[in-house]
Amino acid sequence: MSQLLDGKTGLVMGVANKRSIAWAIANAANKAGARLILTYQNDRLGENVRELAPELNNPLVLPCDVASDEQIQTLMSRIGEEAGQLDFLAHVLAYAPGEALDGMYADTKREDFRVALDVSAYSLVAVSRAALPLMKGRNGSIVTLTYLGSQRVIQNYNVMGVAKAALEASVRYLANDLGPHGIRVNAISAGPIKTLASSAVGGISSMIKLHAERAPLRKRVDTEEVGDAALFLLSPLSRGISGEVIYVDGGYHILGV
Repeated sequence: MSQLLDGKTGLVMGVANKRSIAWAIANAANKAGARLILTYQNDRLGENVRELAPELNNPLVLPCDVASDEQIQTLMSRIGEEAGQLDFLAHVLAYAPGEALDGMYADTKREDFRVALDVSAYSLVAVSRAALPLMKGRNGSIVTLTYLGSQRVIQNYNVMGVAKAALEASVRYLANDLGPHGIRVNAISAGPIKTLASSAVGGISSMIKLHAERAPLRKRVDTEEVGDAALFLLSPLSRGISGEVIYVDGGYHILGV
């Protein structure tokens, strides 16, 4: 397993701190021999990423706010200069204004809806398009993160559920668009995990407890399990898989009640 990504260059977007799913993916890819590029949205998160970076094998750390097409293009230009190409991309990004995750979904404001769909779903489209010239013909892989709230009503998830549904549809359309260029696109639907992002969802601790009690594996999902699943999807082992949503939730999604 240590050679799965040997000689490969990959971009991991979304590292916030050590509890981030993106950090678990970066660790798994690093152990598998990849050369990594990490991005951060703002100066505050940039400090966290730079503090973590020495734990990896000399990653390139660059800024990128995915709400800006200009910043995305600047990022890809810089990667082209520094690395020349990309073999994989992990998109672990989502955001919705806090007030949109409380109360009734029907009360979602137009601007909150726009922001949630832009950052959580459209950003995958924008990043994939910008990365295409660096990934063409390299048997590359793009992986993003989703959640069961895209398929079922989850209390306090609201507009994020709609955004994740759009993200999953984007995975399928991008898989079809990018497949002829030798690029696979897949998503991981992870069970509830306490991270900086999920802390904005009311009742997340109760969700995690309930999940552990009811999931077929009767345990919590941890970030390393998601990181290892991502490693599989980013590596040649999954070379025949594209357009899929892979559940890493201990089997919770199969339950009817």
